[in-house]
Amino acid sequence: QVQLVESGGGHVQAGGSLRLSCAASGRTYSYNVMAWFRQAPGKERAFVAAINWSGGRRRYADSVEGRVTISRDNAKNTVYLQLNSLNSEDAAVYYCGVTRGWSSDRNDYDYWGQGTQVTVSS
Repeated sequence: QVQLVESGGGHVQAGGSLRLSCAASGRTYSYNVMAWFRQAPGKERAFVAAINWSGGRRRYADSVEGRVTISRDNAKNTVYLQLNSLNSEDAAVYYCGVTRGWSSDRNDYDYWGQGTQVTVSS
């Protein structure tokens, strides 16, 4: 099993920034890809960004391209999501997940954290 714990969410004004963290523990060696998804009220959980184990492969959703950076520190078993130029559409609960193969489909992810809330005020 893998345990994932997100942190770093909060309330920011439009145009502001946040850095989210996801600390992994357990059988992390079995999972090559870590990703961030987000879920706003009444909407499905949507892909935000993914990164492979080496960090050499990354993918971003079109909605966040250019404003978001995903990175990882394997020594700390932690993945980060830097969110910049936040707007109201970015408000959601952000979840990290792990999967073995390269995917942006939430159904392919095996473990999830409890989520961290991001709110944006104008």
